Amino acid sequence: MARRPLPRLRPGSAGGTPLIPPGRGRAFARSTADGVVDVLQPLVALSRGLRVLAAAGRRKWMELPGDRRGPVFTLVVACGFVLFLLPYGPLAAAISLIGAAGWAGRGRAGAASETPVDGTERLRTLYEALVPYFSAAEDPSPLYSHGGDWSEAFDSFAFDESGRLTRLRLHYPAYFTDGEPAARTRIEQLLYAKSGRGREYLFEWDEEANNLTLTVLPALSTAIHAQRFVTAPGETVLGFTDPSSVQRTLPVLAGPETCGEGEEDEESTEGTREAGLKKAAEDGPETHDVPPVVWRTGPRSTEPHLLALGQPGSGTTTLLRSIALQVLPHGEVLVVDGGGTGEYACLSGRTGVLAVECGPAGMLATLEWAGHETERRLIAANRARQLRHAPPEDIQRPLWILLDRPSVMSHLAAADGRTDPQELLAVPLRHGRAANVRVVVADQLDAAEALSEAVRSQTRARVVLGPVSSEQVTAVLGAPPHTTPTPEVPPGRGYARLGAGPVHRLQVPATPDPYDEAAGEAERQAVLRLLPAPDPAAPPAPAPVGG
Repeated sequence: MARRPLPRLRPGSAGGTPLIPPGRGRAFARSTADGVVDVLQPLVALSRGLRVLAAAGRRKWMELPGDRRGPVFTLVVACGFVLFLLPYGPLAAAISLIGAAGWAGRGRAGAASETPVDGTERLRTLYEALVPYFSAAEDPSPLYSHGGDWSEAFDSFAFDESGRLTRLRLHYPAYFTDGEPAARTRIEQLLYAKSGRGREYLFEWDEEANNLTLTVLPALSTAIHAQRFVTAPGETVLGFTDPSSVQRTLPVLAGPETCGEGEEDEESTEGTREAGLKKAAEDGPETHDVPPVVWRTGPRSTEPHLLALGQPGSGTTTLLRSIALQVLPHGEVLVVDGGGTGEYACLSGRTGVLAVECGPAGMLATLEWAGHETERRLIAANRARQLRHAPPEDIQRPLWILLDRPSVMSHLAAADGRTDPQELLAVPLRHGRAANVRVVVADQLDAAEALSEAVRSQTRARVVLGPVSSEQVTAVLGAPPHTTPTPEVPPGRGYARLGAGPVHRLQVPATPDPYDEAAGEAERQAVLRLLPAPDPAAPPAPAPVGG
């Protein structure tokens, strides 16, 4: 019987075994490709560096005026001819060129190797979006063109763990109108939209070098609570800002960090908060050096009064409470609560607190007394100067007038046919600096139009809190913010500007009402420790929650 031949099996078919498994083949190909890339990495860096040097030379040549190109070309040719005649001149020139190309391409090669998988596509999309703004039809060698090389325009970049852009430094043509705010705003809005919304970006324009640097700013700390700050008399800490904004730092005690940016879900946020509270209870608060926004008041201050505006729940009342606790050791405080919410009940009956008024009749009487007191201080100070005597001690101690929601006060007074309380503020606002009287006004943004002319013209220190737009920040502070405001912010977050100074990001220290059960226990106890002793002549204040 004839033997039947065995069927021939093709590799990879059913019942057969391939010579090289597919998984092992792919791993071998990947390792081979990685080895080739490692071997060719110096050549890649050199070629990239040569392109960077060539692009820089081309830009410099295009920036030269037409009448200077001939002499510059002649000088370059003469230098090259002299270098050719020198012994070992061409060799030295080649070595120098290779070294410069390697140095120029080294950092870019490292940055490219750290780019995520979708990072290249993000940069290419961003480059294409910038082409209509950074290109011109008459440019013979455009830096930005559709389908061009984005690596020549983007000098350096960085990504986070999730692949989102965190830093970008780009070049733009010299003919771009970077001196016009409208042109800058268009570029900043485009970069903000393409790089990812919901984060705060800082844009730094270098007009001399035609560079723009985009940086994602970290969130300001919300773990700093009310405490005694290391400041001189006449200095008040409004909050804390970025290290690059101010040249000064203060040592502060910081508790557990709270999440306020809305980037984490509720379960993870609650777990992180509980872990932070447990760690803080075990280790105690830590001391950190944090840059503050310090408001200086005094006879020579150009911004003796402050206006704070914000959305409901943004932290304007917290700011007033923080200011009151800081100034009580050195002055006297008069609180007028126009909203009548009882947020300042903790100050009632304390040493140095003259009054905490909530009713319409009491508010009018208190503000009328403040106007008379300002006039009395002015007369006493003038008389002491004429007699060449030192000012009396009773006028050397500052008087602070804190008003919350004056628009509500004006509305109630108009309904009862009474005098507008804001009219009684004219004397303390106009003559407060000479009389050692300070006025702090807080109200909501939608009630800004109801503020009197004296309040708006005499308050040169400004604070705006809450989720606000760039237009609202500009309307309140008189200057646009240097960053992109985010739609969701924790309480006490905003911007501050003192007089004609720069606009600072701001985070107000956590200063809740110590009688509020919803506030954290650590923050409430911090406020209670800062409260002055009760005044024996004052009526007893309500007991704190849990006390």
